[in-house]
Amino acid sequence: QVRLVESGGGLVQAGGSLRLSCSASGRTFSMSAMGWFRQAPGKEREFVAAISWNSALTYYTDSVKGRFSIFRDNARNTVYLRMNSLVPEDTAVYICAADVPPVLGPPFSNWYGYDYWGQGTQVTVSS
Repeated sequence: QVRLVESGGGLVQAGGSLRLSCSASGRTFSMSAMGWFRQAPGKEREFVAAISWNSALTYYTDSVKGRFSIFRDNARNTVYLRMNSLVPEDTAVYICAADVPPVLGPPFSNWYGYDYWGQGTQVTVSS
């Protein structure tokens, strides 16, 4: 079993920054790809970013490239999403997910491959 808990969301003005954290329980975290997804009201869940187990590979959806960065600390069982230059279109609930057991290959963007999900953290960007 893997339990994921996100934190770090909030209200920020356009152009601002936030850093989301996702803390994981379970010994399999360090061997699993991790992903961040987001879901805005009335919209489908959207892939945002993913990172391989050893941080060698990272992937981003086009709309966040150059603004967001994903990184992880396996010693702390935590994956992060640094979000810069936020825009109102980034407003959503951000949810982390763990590829446990590992089934996905790069770019780790298919949500159905993730078996464990956090509860999400709200990010609201005001204009």
